[in-house]
Amino acid sequence: MGFSVNVLRGGTERRGIVDHRLARRMLINQVRLGRIGREEVCDAHPELIRAAKNVGGLTEADCPICEADKLRIVTYVFGHRLPASGRCVSTAAELRKLGTQPGDATAYVVEACPTCRWHHLLRVWPL
Repeated sequence: MGFSVNVLRGGTERRGIVDHRLARRMLINQVRLGRIGREEVCDAHPELIRAAKNVGGLTEADCPICEADKLRIVTYVFGHRLPASGRCVSTAAELRKLGTQPGDATAYVVEACPTCRWHHLLRVWPL
């Protein structure tokens, strides 16, 4: 049996949400135990931090690393007819609109802390 992109993705009819909460928990625990330095996980790209500050959804959760600020949620969509750098989506209506356009598109939900620059991919799902 050969492996193609569709086989690895599970086929277009079987694509689903990929949740990264377990990896997040493991990483936070490693930082708290001192096995991974804070500088290794607090390295978000400046554009992600800008998006988190300006269009990111504010959460009730404190940053698990610095505990000085609330986390922000940023959603990016990548797919056909979108820029190579993806598109930052700020509203649910905009996300639904992108989901109705032809071609495959995938949404990536990232949490970010504007204070210490912690970031982590939370979920990935096809639109």
